[in-house]
Amino acid sequence: MRIVHVVRQFAPGVGGLEEVVGRLAESQARAGLDVRVVTLDRIFADPGVRLVARDSWMGADVVRIPWRGSPRYPLAPSVLSHIRDADIVHVHAIDFFFDFLALTKVIHGKPLVATTHGGFFHTKAHGGLKRIWFSTVTRASVRAYAAIVACSASDFAMFEKIAPGNLTTIENGVDIGKFADRASPSPVKRMVTIGRFSENKRYDRLLDAMAELVRRDAEWRLDIVGAESDWSAARMRKEVASRALDANVCVHVRPGIDEMAAIVSRSSLFVSASEHEGFGLSLIEAASAGLGVVAHGNEAFLAFAKQCPDIAIADFAQPDAAAQAIETAFARLIEDPGSRARMIAAAQRYDWPDVAARYLETYRRALSVSA
Repeated sequence: MRIVHVVRQFAPGVGGLEEVVGRLAESQARAGLDVRVVTLDRIFADPGVRLVARDSWMGADVVRIPWRGSPRYPLAPSVLSHIRDADIVHVHAIDFFFDFLALTKVIHGKPLVATTHGGFFHTKAHGGLKRIWFSTVTRASVRAYAAIVACSASDFAMFEKIAPGNLTTIENGVDIGKFADRASPSPVKRMVTIGRFSENKRYDRLLDAMAELVRRDAEWRLDIVGAESDWSAARMRKEVASRALDANVCVHVRPGIDEMAAIVSRSSLFVSASEHEGFGLSLIEAASAGLGVVAHGNEAFLAFAKQCPDIAIADFAQPDAAAQAIETAFARLIEDPGSRARMIAAAQRYDWPDVAARYLETYRRALSVSA
């Protein structure tokens, strides 16, 4: 089976979407499938650098194509020339590629599968326009797809209104070996948050909670790990400085895996104030490390918390309450050492080989529908 993944951003870009597509492609290549990734030739965070047109990644071929327009809806019609020999075209996220490949299905004739990855409701900006687009353009586009794969319960609830006949759920896989059991062996007052520097992550609220926490106890430390997006690294550091947190907060921009693992190994808690997640990959990576978790109650985090009661849900819109939740979670780590093993166990169901097998079955059904 020749699988072509189409995704707007890929390695060397850093982020949840890049991670998920990369791991799925790697798992499929290891299983002996013919895998290609078609992506854009510039990283949104560094648009001045044009990447090589052809490359390989963990056994998958990578083709990078030019684009124009806005990163919110990058136009890249040349994608059609790179799917001609595909058996299955797997589109990731709801963007230009999703709509364009649906519109041109009468031309390319390929069976289409799409994964939702949170849709495009990660922030409240342009909410009215997004809802209109979703109920019209997106609703029309889904009809061209043999399968729409929701990667979370919240995505399923979102898309079942417009794709009731071809919707299924496959939760994202996670590289649970990357940080496996790497949390600090003994509880320390140090936290880590991992994620793109984007508006929906609500770093402003996280830093407000950190300021309140440090006011109570100056020993607390926070490592912010991620890549520039809506917020630049300069803005992130400015926000840290404006709260007098320079001695307590360290910002790490696009660190390597070994450096990230070292940061995790110095920490006892993972924190996130994110108000929207398509899946919550970073939280599950944190669980695999054995970190305690304090997270804002978005739908993706709430769904995982139902499976793992050791996760603490807090309202980061209220700095006092969030700080109190962090202190309580830290005390629980001391009082209940078994929570570490339970967190690690909860992450095991997201191992990639199982997820890749479920996608393969989805592809086979798509092929039979399209035959």
